[in-house]
Amino acid sequence: MATTNLQKYLDFKPYKPKKGEEYMSVNQIDHFKNILFSWKKLLMTEAEKTMDHMKQDSSKLSDPNDAATQEEEFRLELRTRDRERKLISKIDQALHRIEDGSYGFCEDTGEPIGIKRLEARPIATLSIEAQERHEKMEKTQVD
Repeated sequence: MATTNLQKYLDFKPYKPKKGEEYMSVNQIDHFKNILFSWKKLLMTEAEKTMDHMKQDSSKLSDPNDAATQEEEFRLELRTRDRERKLISKIDQALHRIEDGSYGFCEDTGEPIGIKRLEARPIATLSIEAQERHEKMEKTQVD
């Protein structure tokens, strides 16, 4: 199995269900809770690093080119952190779904999303088939 980007960053082993194990068993839920909490912690740590970096490097630069370069770097970092802030919100929503028992099941069909898909995208709310339908509908609405 190819390693996903998330696996590289969080260093988790793919879950291997035991024979006859029910989908979204306690062990599977614990596996995904660990992934989600680790991912959130990583994102929060990166946000703190960005803030520290910006505080330390926000000195007034006399060269306008250096100042413009620094400003652009800060702008890009803040855009990245804003995307990560939205991702943290989605992680929190996934953790809430774990608590209410709906995690791992497609919002549209109620069918299992699947362990491999959830490991690749732990915040997924749709099965692959439902996601493809949504993307086709979006594309036809744009065209």
